[in-house]
Amino acid sequence: MKKRSKRYAQNQKILPDGGVSIDVAVTTLQAMAGAGFDESVELALHLGVDPKQGDQMVRGIVKLPHGSGKTVRVVAFTDDVDGALAAGADHAGLEDLVARIRDDGWCDFDVAVAKPEAMTAIRPIAKILGPRGLMPSPKAGTVAEDIGVAIRDVKAGRCEFKMDKTANVALVVGKRSFDARMLQENIRATLTEVVRSKPQAVRERFVRSATLSSTMGPGIVLDLRELQA
Repeated sequence: MKKRSKRYAQNQKILPDGGVSIDVAVTTLQAMAGAGFDESVELALHLGVDPKQGDQMVRGIVKLPHGSGKTVRVVAFTDDVDGALAAGADHAGLEDLVARIRDDGWCDFDVAVAKPEAMTAIRPIAKILGPRGLMPSPKAGTVAEDIGVAIRDVKAGRCEFKMDKTANVALVVGKRSFDARMLQENIRATLTEVVRSKPQAVRERFVRSATLSSTMGPGIVLDLRELQA
């Protein structure tokens, strides 16, 4: 029989048996024994859609009121290097950045944003950026005329969500160190945007299950009645 840690045993004692409200879930999560670092808090949803149907794809953008707590490294593809750096980009450029990614495989960033006119120059590296989820996209809000606004939104906590092949969506909604109110508001903002993205072709219950967890903690099941989805 596999031996469990003391932390696991302690957390199991306060883990609710069934679904609970967002407020109770956050309180429970923060009462659990944590790891030796500031764990991320993740919201995982299983959706009642068919991922094989093109008209049932789910993706969107959520602006977390209090950010994710993560340091987001942003690259800006633009000729206005000074403006992009002033807006908060970690790296900015166009042909030089494209060459660095194409020749060296450099992808040491989390999000790429671009001006619309820069997309032609970026296309040769789409096969590198695409599989890593780094290709700028108008649907994700990372292709914008005002690239400064796009950079500041990403830095402030704008996150893209996209359903995977098994109809699941997972998003980091903050850190354990956030106060309860901040986590609760981030979670509700995320749920609002995911529910808003419900495809018209879906007639049945959209959100089938929702679980809140920290990086090293067990999942806390949310009461679906509160989701109104």
